[in-house]
Amino acid sequence: MFMEKVSTCIRLIRPVNCAMMGFAVIIGALLTGLRDLNAYWLSLVFGFVTGFTLTAAAMAINDYYDREIDAVNEPKRPIPSGLVKPKEALAVALFLTVVGFLAAVFTNMLCSLTAVIAWLVFVAYTTIGKRSGLPGNFLVSTCVAIPFVYGSIAVSGSVRLNVLVFASIAFLSNTGREITKGIVDVHGDRAQNVKTLAVRYGEKYAALAAVFFYLFAVILSPIPWLAKLVSVWFIPLVAATDLGLVASSFMLLRDSSRENARNVKKTVLLWFVFGLLAFIAGAYG
Repeated sequence: MFMEKVSTCIRLIRPVNCAMMGFAVIIGALLTGLRDLNAYWLSLVFGFVTGFTLTAAAMAINDYYDREIDAVNEPKRPIPSGLVKPKEALAVALFLTVVGFLAAVFTNMLCSLTAVIAWLVFVAYTTIGKRSGLPGNFLVSTCVAIPFVYGSIAVSGSVRLNVLVFASIAFLSNTGREITKGIVDVHGDRAQNVKTLAVRYGEKYAALAAVFFYLFAVILSPIPWLAKLVSVWFIPLVAATDLGLVASSFMLLRDSSRENARNVKKTVLLWFVFGLLAFIAGAYG
């Protein structure tokens, strides 16, 4: 019985998503370019734990607030299926939050402050942000960007400029992707009263807004090279990223249909990976 409850709680927190946030913290540390990260192995472990547990806590809170919607759309989720009681989900969230904050405290005080901010952003999105449209998009993108900043703080005690630039690019490109996703989900969002740009102003306007954020990310990308923060190995990968984002923007402007927006949404994720590789190559090349 106990192991069944543990297995259900694991489903509640979506461990793959949580692990991705934990690894994003480690990548943020890599982006600093510090040569001897072995000396910071304990900070990296604590950073992974913080990223994992705070994300897991947000997932549990999300399922608590969405339990009535999930009862219709996802009846097999742990809470609507009756495997986890709502109060148990909150207890799990509280436990994970405490673990995440303790891991941050054991790293450094600036990490502690960053962890509190990240947790507040997570909770703001899961409780009130999801239906707000563009503000919700900004909250999601902040959640994507914060782990990289956290990783830099964990090993260097500060936010390195190239990490800040990458986090900004991640924020902008992900905001564009979230707006694009709103085009894909426009019919379901309209039925659920989710006020995305596509629902409020139409697909073409949403496509223009998404392209604005994609191109803003492209404009920021040369800064690390111009500021001499990265090596020459940065150039080919970031050039591929920029060309990809420009091409995706053109595709979306030419055809803002749900089908094409779905393709653009998937492709932009690939360009994001190229951009990440560009910054890592530039830091260690």
